[in-house]
Amino acid sequence: MGDGELFVVGVAALTSGEIEVTLDSDARVAIDQCVELSRAVEAQFGADDDDFALTVTSAGIGQPLKLPRQYRKLIGRQVEVLRRSGRKVVATLEAADDDAITVSYVEMQAVEGKKRKEKVVVTERLPLDEIKWTKEYIDF
Repeated sequence: MGDGELFVVGVAALTSGEIEVTLDSDARVAIDQCVELSRAVEAQFGADDDDFALTVTSAGIGQPLKLPRQYRKLIGRQVEVLRRSGRKVVATLEAADDDAITVSYVEMQAVEGKKRKEKVVVTERLPLDEIKWTKEYIDF
């Protein structure tokens, strides 16, 4: 699928006969697109097949990002990152590739020659395998 088109984030087949397909897009996912894909998949199984239940959803805000393509669409926006070490940070996503993301955030740090800590912009490149999850950050 090309830019702006739908891409599959995940497929889960549950033992209860339920199949859940999660979609995303570089732009946005419309409900009509979920319905259209659901009908197309159901047509492949046959109208008389009652052995499964299909749910097609879009990747929602607050769900962890799973694919590098999802990271790339959030460049320039705020994300919340939980590292495998347990440290959590809210930062601006500066860059993303298949192996790592680059984030920047403000942190209070001791500065040589100063009595008080000062705000310092920290920029870090975080390998994806060191990240437990990343979510789009929404500040209410």
